Amino acid sequence: MKKLLLLSALLISLALASNSVFADPPGPPGPGGPPGGGGGVPVGSPIDGGLTLLLALGMGYGGYKLVRKEEKK
Repeated sequence: MKKLLLLSALLISLALASNSVFADPPGPPGPGGPPGGGGGVPVGSPIDGGLTLLLALGMGYGGYKLVRKEEKK
């Protein structure tokens, strides 16, 4: 029962956290002309949108596997 509660809390928090990862809408063109013309300010989503979350989940999973490996010994 405790595992089910923990898993449910994890899934709900991940679903709510993914809501803040959406990219910003494109802004006005920069002083260099229209976008794609080679002289404007680049517009796009941030690189770190979900990277931190993926790294944290990977570290948690690695720690879990390490603990399980140590328990088998």
